[in-house]
Amino acid sequence: MGPQWDPVPLADPILAESPSTAIGGAPTLGSYPVRIERVTVQLDGTTVGAKIRIPVGAPEPMPGVVFVHGAGTGSSETAFSEQTAAMAAAGIVTMVPDKRLDTYSARHRDYVAMAADYERSVALLRVHEGVDPARVGVYGESEGAWIAPVMAASDPRLAFVVLASAPVVPPREQAAFAADNYLRNTNVPHGVFRAIPRAVGMALPGGGFEYADFDVTPFQRKMTQPVLMVYGTGDSSMPIVQGAEQVLRDTAIAGNGDVTVRYYAGANHGLKIDGVMAASFLTDLSGWVLGLPATAAAPPRIAGDQPTQEFVAAPVPEPSWLRDGDVVIATVLVGAGLIVLPLVLVPGARAVEVVRRRRGRATAVVHRFPRGIPLRMVVCALGAVLTVAGLVWYLVAIAKLALDYEQNDVVVKGGWVGVRLLGIAAVAALVVLLQREREALALVGRQAEGVLRAISFWAVVVGCSVVLVVLAYWGVFQLGI
Repeated sequence: MGPQWDPVPLADPILAESPSTAIGGAPTLGSYPVRIERVTVQLDGTTVGAKIRIPVGAPEPMPGVVFVHGAGTGSSETAFSEQTAAMAAAGIVTMVPDKRLDTYSARHRDYVAMAADYERSVALLRVHEGVDPARVGVYGESEGAWIAPVMAASDPRLAFVVLASAPVVPPREQAAFAADNYLRNTNVPHGVFRAIPRAVGMALPGGGFEYADFDVTPFQRKMTQPVLMVYGTGDSSMPIVQGAEQVLRDTAIAGNGDVTVRYYAGANHGLKIDGVMAASFLTDLSGWVLGLPATAAAPPRIAGDQPTQEFVAAPVPEPSWLRDGDVVIATVLVGAGLIVLPLVLVPGARAVEVVRRRRGRATAVVHRFPRGIPLRMVVCALGAVLTVAGLVWYLVAIAKLALDYEQNDVVVKGGWVGVRLLGIAAVAALVVLLQREREALALVGRQAEGVLRAISFWAVVVGCSVVLVVLAYWGVFQLGI
């Protein structure tokens, strides 16, 4: 009913030319006191605040950099604090605007429009006192690395582009890549990976999410500015080899050979090691910016820790039957509706019997479920519903971890085992229910239940069966627990 998952191994590794990440041609960094200034940026239809760090006593005019946020909210008061502090102390004016949130949600993200918003901050920094307008660039981190190339393509006057922990591939491909890595690290059975294309490849329920297929490649092929790409080799959510190779190819199409790539040993997606920003990264970042244009093409071009990437982040196969998330939800709702139908039918049957007895009709006939059936129906229904709830929780938790580039073994591994155990319990409850009904009917006959109770019984059986088939589609009943 759905695609399998079999990613292609990466056969084209990238080689670090030197274990040192030092930037060739970078000047000796100064150490200046820093003054903080807060400004307001006028956007189309709203305003955002911004925090500017200004070196005091540094030679003017100074270079400047505007920071572009990654996924999530993003406050000028807290985001990029280590980078901006280090760069400002070295003699670079930094500007972090608040992230605009009125046009940003889980369902809707327009990276081209977001680029236009950040361009307002670039324009403001260019006219700031002490800043050289010809030396203002952008720093895009994570999701922001989809936005920075859009800005570079539309504004050739940008002096440079820094891409930190850049996904490069479309969001849907990156999400599948990250999900695979998270699951792979837990050593789950291979069949579990079927859930990746089923979840990531389908049209998500409720519509929206068009940004999942955003392709930054056309914009990268128009980047003529010097580019610094940085990754941590401990970042399992990003295609750290493929991403650098693609940017090198894309910028070459633009005739731009000024791309510097650095890999920091053991650093995570935030370029931190044990919660602390890699010190060499901050030095390299400031040195590269201050040394431009000499540092743009200075050797070594690719340096640092040797990166590894097991497989290629590629287009995600689409489900053939259950491609539409709304259909998946509708199927589950139909099953759930059948499961809860007895809550209406059984009280109705009781009411009819009471009326009949009061009218003196059918007083000798009292319909009821055979002993043990109601309890088993409740257990079966709860098992199916709880398994669906557990699976939804699990998929949402995994998606959130992937989008936020975080790891949590308790959720990824323990949550999946818990969902599968719930599923097995639901199947067992259904089997026990059917067995008990067969035994009861052999003793008292089907007419003892009455029509409405019989319908209620089969509504639960069919509803649970529908739900269990959907759960099977999502790989809940995999062997290898």
